[in-house]
Amino acid sequence: MNFNSFIQLAVFFLLITIISVPLGLYMARVLTRERTWLDTVLVPIEKLIYRICGVHPDAEMSWAGYATAMIFFSLIEMVFLYALQRLQYYLPFNPQGLQGVPPALVFNTAASFTTNTNWQAYSGEQTMSYLTQMLGLTSHNFLSAAAGIAMAGAVIRGFARRSAKTIGNFWVDLTRTTLWILLPLSIVLALVLVWQGVPDNLSPYVNATGLEGAKQTIAQGPVASQEAIKELGTNGGGFFNANSAHPYENPTPLTNLLEMLSIFAIGAGLTHTFGKMVGNRRQGWALFAAMSILFLGGACAAIWSEQRGNPQFAAMGINASASATSSGGNMEGKEVRFGIVESALWATVTTDTSCGAVNSMHDSFTPLGGLVPLVNMQLGEVIFGGVGSGLYGIIVMAVLAVFIAGLMVGRTPEYLGKKIEAREMKLAMLYVLIFPAVILIPTALATVLPAGLAGISNPGPHGFSQILYAYTEGGANNGSAFAGLNANTPFYNVSISIVMLIGRFMMAIPALAIAGSVAAKKTVAVSAGTFPTDGLPFVALLIGVIVIVGALTFFCAVALGPIVEQLLMTSGKLF
Repeated sequence: MNFNSFIQLAVFFLLITIISVPLGLYMARVLTRERTWLDTVLVPIEKLIYRICGVHPDAEMSWAGYATAMIFFSLIEMVFLYALQRLQYYLPFNPQGLQGVPPALVFNTAASFTTNTNWQAYSGEQTMSYLTQMLGLTSHNFLSAAAGIAMAGAVIRGFARRSAKTIGNFWVDLTRTTLWILLPLSIVLALVLVWQGVPDNLSPYVNATGLEGAKQTIAQGPVASQEAIKELGTNGGGFFNANSAHPYENPTPLTNLLEMLSIFAIGAGLTHTFGKMVGNRRQGWALFAAMSILFLGGACAAIWSEQRGNPQFAAMGINASASATSSGGNMEGKEVRFGIVESALWATVTTDTSCGAVNSMHDSFTPLGGLVPLVNMQLGEVIFGGVGSGLYGIIVMAVLAVFIAGLMVGRTPEYLGKKIEAREMKLAMLYVLIFPAVILIPTALATVLPAGLAGISNPGPHGFSQILYAYTEGGANNGSAFAGLNANTPFYNVSISIVMLIGRFMMAIPALAIAGSVAAKKTVAVSAGTFPTDGLPFVALLIGVIVIVGALTFFCAVALGPIVEQLLMTSGKLF
């Protein structure tokens, strides 16, 4: 990495640190129903929604009731989006006359947007009508993100409360998160994007003739409104097939920076929400520090690897070093507008969260450069993570870390004054084991079944990486891809859909169950034997647990893909 790379990375990290604090404290006020400056406008709307839907805002739920409400709400969302895609040809706002989407792809897309994955096995501008994009995909971007933040709030309450049987009301958390957090931020960001050149209209596609006489169809539509919530909600589903590499989604360096900040903002802010709600801001800073160290390590590795490029170029007499007239390194699959640093940084940011939006093609990264996004997801999407899911994911890892610390000192582990006992550890281990199982089992099947092998574009270790990446992003609800894989087949559409659903709901349930369990406990007074969870030793232990768990579960699989490919590249055997 050169000095310019360090400056760009440092500026981005400084900005996200500054943004995260006020945003996190504001979200704490929203989740605890304290007064905010938006109440005058939004409280009447909130009350009207409760009246129409028959919600009793003061009636709270147990963890099981909360989980049940979340699952049934998501099921209704999924059925609605399924029907909308199948019937889009007969519905309005379809000036291109696009046909209904095929059943297997409909199931995949409905599962994807319901689970906040937003994996796309289709080209958006050629498949989805304006109505489907707006009423179906964009609304799911809001609601799936709001559900994630709501669940994070419920888990935080579990650790903040004493001798309680409830952890909140899902319908209240969902409504307040949408109205107070996601909508205002999205409106502001969408207006900025329009100012920078992102279209937002309902006009038909434009047929243009270039200077050389070539004819071209230029797609447009309600882009800015979907782009804003796509990044803020860590959704990632692009209006266009090229996603955030498309100039209508990401036209300028300013939009590139703002979109990356938007991807991280809520996930980073929720660490401070956690600290505020549990009554100890240092606890939130500890989680933020652990996430930040993992993020910076991955970003530096990805940027270094892409700037270094392929060492075989030098052996072939090709100068791949950076200069005043050349970016050097590996520019394959990257936008010249953004270059290596902004492309590698975006790839790190989007896979540290569950966003999955891309401004370059990860399939064209160097083996180690592509390893970073893969590992980011395989660590459990806890490096800031998806909105909400990243926070409750790292809290589960914190529970596991204090249990290990308790074994070291020979006493019952505690976290935030709550004893971590057998029930919590069984639930935490269930959470930890579901994740690799839902990724590695279908990956193994896809590598031996003809239907799975038919999708790869590059045999050998890179083809294996394409398959492993596809199921990793599904299990992590990320949505990015090694785009060389042809995933728009019945086999991949159905199998990845199942992986996405399990990755979202079967991991959220143990987290909510832990919250319900610790909420019912009394707080234990701090003693000389209590392991502090707000200092550097805990941060180091937490990072160690996250890395070791990820390495133990995924190293063998990763060794067969990117690591083998890197060794082949450095030995010159890829040519």
